[in-house]
Amino acid sequence: MAFGLPGFVQGKKALRRSPSGIKEADLKSKTIPKGYFAVYVGEEQKKRYVVPLSYLNEPAFQELLSMAEEVFGYEHPTGGLTIPCREDIFIDLTSQLN
Repeated sequence: MAFGLPGFVQGKKALRRSPSGIKEADLKSKTIPKGYFAVYVGEEQKKRYVVPLSYLNEPAFQELLSMAEEVFGYEHPTGGLTIPCREDIFIDLTSQLN
């Protein structure tokens, strides 16, 4: 997984982490605004992020999706799209996409 991740300070506002302590059914129905989708990220403990659909057009994000397909196929353990990378790498990458 070779990503060029120089400066990534700007743009973190498009990436949203779901608040903890809310029922999963409530999260699915209430926290995904139109034009966004949820992914689960992390190696051991998965965290849920809501990201813009525009990321699907980005080659770096498409590489993450290819990794997810290689690891999980279409059987994701969380029931949602799971991306098999460290959370800090995901945040760095998505911060550059904004």
